[in-house]
Amino acid sequence: MDFELNEDQKMVRQMVRDFAEEKIRPGVAKRDEEEQFISGLLPGLAELGLLGMVTPEAYGGSGLDDVAYAVAIEELARVCPSTAVTVSVTNSVCQEPILRFGGEAQKRRFLPPLARGEQIGGFCLTEPGAGTDASALQTRAVRNGDRYILNGAKAWITNTHVGKVFVVMAVTTPGAGAKGVSAFIVTHDLPGFSFMPHEKKMGLRASITSGITFEDCPVPAENLLGHEGEGLKIALATLEVSRIGIAAQAVGIAQGAFEEAVKYSRDRQTFGQPIANHQAIQFMIADSATQIEAARLLTRRAAAMRASGGGPNQSKASSMAKLYASDAAKAVCDMSVQIHGAY
Repeated sequence: MDFELNEDQKMVRQMVRDFAEEKIRPGVAKRDEEEQFISGLLPGLAELGLLGMVTPEAYGGSGLDDVAYAVAIEELARVCPSTAVTVSVTNSVCQEPILRFGGEAQKRRFLPPLARGEQIGGFCLTEPGAGTDASALQTRAVRNGDRYILNGAKAWITNTHVGKVFVVMAVTTPGAGAKGVSAFIVTHDLPGFSFMPHEKKMGLRASITSGITFEDCPVPAENLLGHEGEGLKIALATLEVSRIGIAAQAVGIAQGAFEEAVKYSRDRQTFGQPIANHQAIQFMIADSATQIEAARLLTRRAAAMRASGGGPNQSKASSMAKLYASDAAKAVCDMSVQIHGAY
């Protein structure tokens, strides 16, 4: 398998890198420290087509392949992980399930404003006491005429308060386990839909995370995504795609930390020479470079597999990329902290 980027993918990488350096990097620390959402960056991201990357042009998107998407997310995360996670979520876990499982009317209604960046979206599976365990989900959707009435709560949802469209998992047939969960497209302006206060996070503080509550929230029956009982299948298929974006975020975070460490190691002097000349530092830098490259290759492999139609090993490839890349990001960031020492 050839992991070299083609010319279009290289162009996307350079375009996103230039935007990240020129428009995102200024003020990135301030936004994180003050927990300022990246609202001022959204028009520029939309203009570049980054808020609808894998959505086809017919629905207002850019129609990029999965490798170009992964490359773009990595470049954003290299400078600002908060921007990367905001962009990744509205692309992968909001637009992707609508594109893959939605009817034509749903695609025509919801995808264009999302893909053009007029709206951003999110994904609601996790609850205070449940993740992908269908039997533990508490959010309920009861059919009442031409609508479903939603009651329950979701936790740790990205793009709340600023998001307009959310793909929500809810139980429609209690006691049926995985076959009792259904998926819905839910807009923020429905009665009974409420955002909970922002979570205080250790990182990614320029992105917004909070819970969502549904209190007798009437969702039009036409907003059912797929068929009743297909919710967990839709959720797992969506997470399979989202893992590529998360892996790409991790690679970008690691790359950014690595570059800071290398730069500092060349500037910092001890015993009359840069610390980059010391073997202990060189070992850390070499190990980090190797981990980043391995994580990047795993991520691009998973993305390339999906771009070529996926297959029986797609879930495995995406999961391995996410697992290794996130571990690598932690290790490389720790290395960078050690090299910086007191600074």
